[in-house]
Amino acid sequence: MKSILITLLLLIPLSTQAGEPMSEKTTTFYDHNATSIIGENISMSTYKDKAVLVVNVASECGFTSQYKGLQALYEAHKENGLVILAFPSNQFGKQEPGTHEEIQKFCSTNYNITFPMFEKIDVNGENTHPLYVFLKSEATGLMWTEGIKWNFTKFLINKKGKVISRYGSSTKPKDIEADIVKLLEEK
Repeated sequence: MKSILITLLLLIPLSTQAGEPMSEKTTTFYDHNATSIIGENISMSTYKDKAVLVVNVASECGFTSQYKGLQALYEAHKENGLVILAFPSNQFGKQEPGTHEEIQKFCSTNYNITFPMFEKIDVNGENTHPLYVFLKSEATGLMWTEGIKWNFTKFLINKKGKVISRYGSSTKPKDIEADIVKLLEEK
C-alpha cells in the first residue's frame, strides 16, 4: 500500500509540465449576451470600459423601491461610465409576474427608469441564464454559496470586465456608491 501511494505521488507532477500555467478561464463578462426587454440581442462587450452594476429585479418585492436609488446612481454617474443592467426574475415569491411590456411600463411610470432592462430570466436552478452562471461563479454569496438569495442582488464589474463585488438584497444602492466611484476613477 505504501509503495502504491509513493508511486502515485511521484506520477502526479508528470501530469502537467513544469512552467506551464494551469488552464485559464476563457469566459469573461464580455463573452455573454442577453436579450433586452424589447427583444434585442445585446452583447455584454457593448459595455467594455464601463463600470457595470448587474441587478436581478422584481416589481412586487419589498426591495422594489431600490429602483429609485438605482436610477439616482445611474443619473449621477452615467456620464463618467456607469451602466446599470436590470434583469427581471420571477423566481422569488413570484414577485415579477408581468409581461415584458408590463415590467417596462411599471419601471418607466413609477421610477422613470432609463438604464438598460433585459427580458425576464432565471438566476438560479436548471434554467439559469449563462450570464448569471458566470456572475455567481465569480463572486459567491453568503457562506460562499453561489445561489442568489432574493431579488435585488447586485454584481459590480470593473472596466476590464472583472467581477469585483457582490451585494445582497438589503444593500441599498447609495451604500455601494463609493465602490462605484472608485471603479470609475480607475484608468
